[in-house]
Amino acid sequence: MNQVDYLRISLIDRCNFRCQYCMPEGAELNYILQQHLLTDEELLTLIEEVFVPVGFTRFRLTGGEPLLRQNVVELVRAIASFPETQDISMTTNGFLLAGMAQDLYDAGLRRINISLDSLNPDTFDKIVGNRGRSRWQEVWEGIQAAYRVGFDPLKLNVVIIPDVNDREVLDLAALTFDREWHVRFIEFMPIGNGELFGNRGWVSSEELRQRIRARWGLTEGQVRGNGPADVFQIPGAKGTLGFISQMSECFCDRCNRMRLSADGWLRPCLLNESGQIDLKSALRAGVSTDELRDRVFQLLAIKPEINFKQRYSGTTGAYSRTMSQIGG
Repeated sequence: MNQVDYLRISLIDRCNFRCQYCMPEGAELNYILQQHLLTDEELLTLIEEVFVPVGFTRFRLTGGEPLLRQNVVELVRAIASFPETQDISMTTNGFLLAGMAQDLYDAGLRRINISLDSLNPDTFDKIVGNRGRSRWQEVWEGIQAAYRVGFDPLKLNVVIIPDVNDREVLDLAALTFDREWHVRFIEFMPIGNGELFGNRGWVSSEELRQRIRARWGLTEGQVRGNGPADVFQIPGAKGTLGFISQMSECFCDRCNRMRLSADGWLRPCLLNESGQIDLKSALRAGVSTDELRDRVFQLLAIKPEINFKQRYSGTTGAYSRTMSQIGG
């Protein structure tokens, strides 16, 4: 079991997209009211006095869409300023990124993941649930801005949905030829939109690798990244290809992360709802950060038994939150 030192922090559950794999079509989501979100002060207190002391040194800011969070640049600056912080990164849909990339970089953000599920604007708009003007161009400009600013690595996340965007695998992989971009293909999961998953199913990472290998070849062997992705490279390409295979391959034994929701629930496993701790309510009730550290220590100790491979010990198979509400 890897050392668990990586915390994914959902800053907000709201999003300006309604991606098919993240939110059910036509569903009305009950967004967290402002007063129930962790405040900036509460979040920073938990990081500094609870998570850092138990060994967390790497932090990824997610959502919903994290760039919708007020004071997000100031939050980045504050987290980056902790001496124990070894890495701070963000996952975003990129729609608001063009005008914020430089400020985020100046605040201390160095790594960024941007969702780009299609190079075809029509397919893209279908996936993200666009109801009006196309949003593809703004996202592409956000990617270009992040590249100019100097984010390294710059990763592009692609969730592959059968018969929707799986025909674009080669075109998306080709983005790694001339730039040090890292395209990450993610297997579609039954969280967020179980009905779509049931209708569409998923494409395995190995099938995608076979398509790419047949066209250009792939470097032999695999290189491990810091997360769950298996990383490959097309010969001669500047960037890399990552494959996150949570459906076809169990990588629980190298899981190094927990997730903190925007309303303060600490979740030890994305695919199992067992063992969650409500840190926000405890903090507001006056529970000391010493006691909260003990609770997190205890959860870390039992995390291996909670991981997805042990899911039948606690989960019901019905997820009470969508992917957007969990933070991915």
